[in-house]
Amino acid sequence: MIEIERDYYLNQLVTKKGNGLIKIITGIRRCGKSFLLFNLFRKHLLKTGIDEKHIISLSLDDDENEKYLDPANLSKYLKERIINDNDSFYILLDEVQLAITEDEYKDKKRIRLYGILNSLLKYQNVDVYITGSNSKFLSSDILTEFRGRGDEIRVHPLSFKEFMSVYKGDAYAGFRDYSLYGGLPYIVNLVNLEEKIKYLNSLFKSTYLKDIIERYNVKNTLVIDTLVDILSSDISTLTNPTKLANSFTSYSIKTNANTISSYIDYLIDAFIISKAQRYDIKGKRYISSPYKYYFEDIGLRNAKLNFRQIEPTHIMENIIYNELIIRGFNVDVGVVEKYTKNSNGQNTVVLLEVDFVCNKGSQRYYIQSAYSIPDMDKMKQEQDSLDRIDDSFKKIIIVQDNINYYHNEKGYLIINILDFLLKENSLEF
Repeated sequence: MIEIERDYYLNQLVTKKGNGLIKIITGIRRCGKSFLLFNLFRKHLLKTGIDEKHIISLSLDDDENEKYLDPANLSKYLKERIINDNDSFYILLDEVQLAITEDEYKDKKRIRLYGILNSLLKYQNVDVYITGSNSKFLSSDILTEFRGRGDEIRVHPLSFKEFMSVYKGDAYAGFRDYSLYGGLPYIVNLVNLEEKIKYLNSLFKSTYLKDIIERYNVKNTLVIDTLVDILSSDISTLTNPTKLANSFTSYSIKTNANTISSYIDYLIDAFIISKAQRYDIKGKRYISSPYKYYFEDIGLRNAKLNFRQIEPTHIMENIIYNELIIRGFNVDVGVVEKYTKNSNGQNTVVLLEVDFVCNKGSQRYYIQSAYSIPDMDKMKQEQDSLDRIDDSFKKIIIVQDNINYYHNEKGYLIINILDFLLKENSLEF
């Protein structure tokens, strides 16, 4: 097995070590959370002199640990290990959402697991780290159930830079593979293309969709399966639950917007997709609908469609979106108005799109994803929406053309997709 360094996430864990909070590692299944915690972070602890006996590692999706799915048993086990010992203990728990039942969440009962984890913080010598693959039971509860005692570290599939750190080939070949098969860590261990396809297909059907169907007791599995197909086909396309529900008529399947909205929430909670809202840049307000949906891993998206719809422009846009999220930006779809005259000479308003409005603290960037800019006409088309933004934040066009980055006559940064992905400070060029 190839070991991939995940320094970005490991450094976050190291920085947060001993901060008195529960470190909560979230992310889609198979993105490397367990490896990060049980291998990379554990190795760091041992290197810094922590006694192996003081590192308590427990994976709750392991059959031999089934009894610890009962929070009472888990509490007893942990407290017996740390009692009467004043040395520092590091508790590493994997897939803790398995210890929470759906009924406990729906009925708003006090979830004992959160109480147990919170209670561990009363021990001055205990540092707690947990992972989970479902945001409904973790991310959305951090501020409520953990009462300010939780500190989330969101882990994603491999960035392109992480992918290339172990890829045997040049960046162009790497980007082709990454665009097809994505960045789930196990993929880099598979050389045979058939094995990669089989792995991704199996993972989607037997893990991701199965998890959602069982957790939310989904009766009409055909609807959610078809919904994922439609969303896969429509990445980087504006849509909403009503429009999606209407599209089911072509499949001769009956459903409604409320059902589709719920199923989309399930997919978001499982970290399979993300939703980007539209933002009126001049009006400084969000537009409620429609939205864009992007896949957390492009390989999973391609596999769901049996690799039939490989549109480079849409895939590139999805990869850029994911990279911006990994870098910690809040990402919206921008909207600006353009005034034109119709055939009758009357003034009309056309809404132009800015692919990404990226915010992090005081930083803001406006980014266009353009597969290729072969001539000035195409450049003018891509610049059109950017030209109508009257603030001074940086404007960037990312292309797949083999170019060295440069600033055009308007000061916009034009940068190749590989430079953008591989160089951490690329937005500052």
